[in-house]
Amino acid sequence: MNEVTRILRAIEDGDRNAADQLLPLVYDELRKLAAQRLAQERPGQTLQATALVHDAYLRLLGGGDVEWNNRGHFFAAAAEAMRRILVENARRKGRIKHGGDFKRIELSDIALESDSAADELLAVNDALARLEMVDPAVASLVKLRYFVGLSMPDVAETLGMSLRTAERSWTFARTWLKRELSRGMADGS
Repeated sequence: MNEVTRILRAIEDGDRNAADQLLPLVYDELRKLAAQRLAQERPGQTLQATALVHDAYLRLLGGGDVEWNNRGHFFAAAAEAMRRILVENARRKGRIKHGGDFKRIELSDIALESDSAADELLAVNDALARLEMVDPAVASLVKLRYFVGLSMPDVAETLGMSLRTAERSWTFARTWLKRELSRGMADGS
C-alpha cells in the first residue's frame, strides 16, 4: 500500500493528523492538474490553480465522512470537486450582480470574442450530466480527462481499466458529447 493510500485510510478512521500529512504528498500533483485545466480557459480567468486546489482539497476533507478506496479514487474525487468549482465559478460569472453578460475588454484588444468560455463550460457540464445517466463510468473518464487534464494512461490507471478500454470509452464520449452539444446549439440552449 503506498503512502497516500495509507494516509487516506487513516483519515477514514478519523485520524485528524493524517489530513495534515496528505496535502504535502498530493499538492504538487493536484496543482499540476489544476494548472493544466485552467490553461484551457480563456485569458482573464480569475480563478488561479492554487485557489482551485485549495478549494477542492477543502471540499474533499471538509465534508465530514470521507471514504476513498485508494489513490486513484481520491484523485477521481478531486477531479469531481474541481469540476464543480469550475462550473460554480462559470455560473457565478453569468449572474447579473457579477457582470452578467458584460464582456471584459482590455484596451489592447482589437476584437471581441463572440463565444464565452463560461457558456461552453456550462454546456459541457450539462451534456456530461446527461452522459452520466447513460454511462457513469464514461462520464468519470470525461471528468478526469476534460476537467482535470489527465493523460489517457493516468485516466486508465485511476479508473482501473486497460488503456485500450479507456481510449475506446474516450472516443465514444467525444462522439456522444459532440452530438449532444450540437443538438444544444441547434435548439438554442
